[in-house]
Amino acid sequence: MPAITSEVVYLLLIFGLLVIPRALQRFRIPAPLTSFAFGMVAAVFLVGFSQDATLALLATLGISSLFLFAGLEVQMDELRRGMWPLLSHLVARAITLTGAALLSMHYLGLSWQVSALLALALLTPSTGFILDTLSRLGLTEDERYWVTVKAVGGELLALLVLFLVLQSGSIERLSYASGALVLMIVGMPLLFIGLGRLVLPHAPGSEFSLLVMVGLIAAYITYQLGVYYLVGAFLAGFIARLLRQRMPLLASDENLRAIQMFASFFVPFYFFYMGMRVPSGALSWEALWWGLGLTAVVLPLRIGSIWLHRRMTGGETARGSLRVATALTPTLIFTLVLATIMRERFQVSDALYGALLFYAGVSTLLPSLVLAKPVDFNVLVGPLPEGHHNKMVKAAEAAEAAEAAKAVDKPDTAAAPADAAQPPAHTEATQPGETRPSAG
Repeated sequence: MPAITSEVVYLLLIFGLLVIPRALQRFRIPAPLTSFAFGMVAAVFLVGFSQDATLALLATLGISSLFLFAGLEVQMDELRRGMWPLLSHLVARAITLTGAALLSMHYLGLSWQVSALLALALLTPSTGFILDTLSRLGLTEDERYWVTVKAVGGELLALLVLFLVLQSGSIERLSYASGALVLMIVGMPLLFIGLGRLVLPHAPGSEFSLLVMVGLIAAYITYQLGVYYLVGAFLAGFIARLLRQRMPLLASDENLRAIQMFASFFVPFYFFYMGMRVPSGALSWEALWWGLGLTAVVLPLRIGSIWLHRRMTGGETARGSLRVATALTPTLIFTLVLATIMRERFQVSDALYGALLFYAGVSTLLPSLVLAKPVDFNVLVGPLPEGHHNKMVKAAEAAEAAEAAKAVDKPDTAAAPADAAQPPAHTEATQPGETRPSAG
């Protein structure tokens, strides 16, 4: 029997990650959780495959493209429209983050950096996944708006806190990293504009490639700064979105759709890769009990605090507030990233790492179990919000179709009186049992 080559292994992996998890979504199992479980199983049979450079590259492309898309989804006009409720939500989020960090320092004996990262891992929603599920959760338009605003605002706050915590080892390190981040913020718009003038006129349709390239470079720079890939990728997408008026093709609806499809291919490899790197100590009974405890305490508090905030500031019904709070529960990406950082840089126990994985799985699974429609975490499905130009084109087409329909109906209505004036055709009665030959 011939040996299975690496090419065959990769083909089987691509098929398994792109087909099977999505097929299992009919049972309301989110595809990321299935990919993660596949990685844990593969680690038993493919020893050493977690060190494969190609798999690591595919995983990096997945996490970077996902946060690049999340940055592109930020709409400042929408954030400004709900500014005051959003600010009060962020204040409440900052208070809960501080409280969770202080409690973990006091009761778990963790350092303040680990406590802050633990609070972020437990309380930060995964914006990319949440935005992709909104159209399939059965929420109203107003509920979708507030879920989007709260998720994006919470992610911006979490990225800022993450940067400060990871660079707080010394004043020199914080100053160096802050200066580099400022240079990125100033330099990326200039880079986008320069590429738009020098490259795009001679290479139409290359906006997608340039955006992905800049996003990957920014992700690599922030990784070298010690704040992981997601900060740079998110920042690149956010800046590209801000330049939409000046460079409309860079963050156009078509380009957003392309980034979304690009991420949908590579994101499963990230979850598979992270599943393969789960240590055996994270699968212990101690980790399970810690995970059950964290889930039983933190998840109801998260849902309850958001529900109470919506009731006090938004004037929503109790049911509507609960639906918004439930839609904001998934934390899979942030929990995975921060749990990995805590384990690799701060050497937290495998039991705590496993507990965070359990919590992330339950929080991600919850919306698919309790909301009206099954949650589909497939970023390839689900249309993007229509742009203003697309809406105007569709409105014009609808108006033209209506005018054409009226033009077709007018001759029929004019001919109707003439038909009514004609005498009715003579008909003969049919006797019982008598049949008439048909016309055909």
